[in-house]
Amino acid sequence: MPYAHPEALVSTDWLAQHLSDPSVRVLDSSFKQPGVMPTARADYDAGHIPGAVFFDIDDVAEPGTSLPHMIPSAERFAAKMAERGIGNGDRVIVYDANGLSSAGRAWWLLRLFGHHDVALLDGGLPKWRAEARPLENAPPDIPRRQFVAQFNPAMVRDKAAVLANIDGRREQVVDARSAGRFEGTAEETWPGRRRGHIPGSLNLPFDLVTDPRTKQLHSAEELKRLFDEAGINLDRPIVTSCGSGVTACAVAFAAHLLGHPGAAVYDGSWSEWGLPDGPPIATGPAPRR
Repeated sequence: MPYAHPEALVSTDWLAQHLSDPSVRVLDSSFKQPGVMPTARADYDAGHIPGAVFFDIDDVAEPGTSLPHMIPSAERFAAKMAERGIGNGDRVIVYDANGLSSAGRAWWLLRLFGHHDVALLDGGLPKWRAEARPLENAPPDIPRRQFVAQFNPAMVRDKAAVLANIDGRREQVVDARSAGRFEGTAEETWPGRRRGHIPGSLNLPFDLVTDPRTKQLHSAEELKRLFDEAGINLDRPIVTSCGSGVTACAVAFAAHLLGHPGAAVYDGSWSEWGLPDGPPIATGPAPRR
């Protein structure tokens, strides 16, 4: 069983052979929770794939909001891509320091704003390092580029849309957080948020979609088994959620590999839903399908 979209992944061999291609642009989309040191930016400065530009999820976001790294306006996104030397004609390769935890956010944002020639580095920085491939700490050259953004509202959901979906459940809401956070048995990592999950949602922790040793994406057969076990029907609409809209994109990416026409992401995720005065919550295991 092959991936439905094999072009969405590139190998470390492929990237090593194309680093000098001027139409290939590489983005380091590593992210850490606030207060975790060293920061993702510090890690990037200490060593990144040659030519890679730091994506910075908190910068490629709408400023001045009460929630973390919410999607920016099309104008801001276009400006942030131009700042990073990304043009509409470029093939963009994204990676992160964990394999696939936050690189999916860069992949999803680019597609959200109309740029579909974007792929994930399979295994990310861990595989690149394990193969003793070169790293650099010098600032990369930033070519002059123009980026025109075209926002696709079908790829994102807000709180009102997710709340309206609870009764009819036309869309499957898939939570990418750990089972403990989903069930409400583990401490919620976002301060001041309640424990539990969106009523009726399903649970597929994002870190299950990659091999724990190599950090590469599982085979299509294994991914399909994981989706089936979680009760997720790939023939029906999917909305992914997580703590703050980052790792939700990893599950959306896995669904894309399997041929799903396009999982939407609940951008506010638990950082919004879990607020003390937020919408209804549920606890315990996901319902069995």
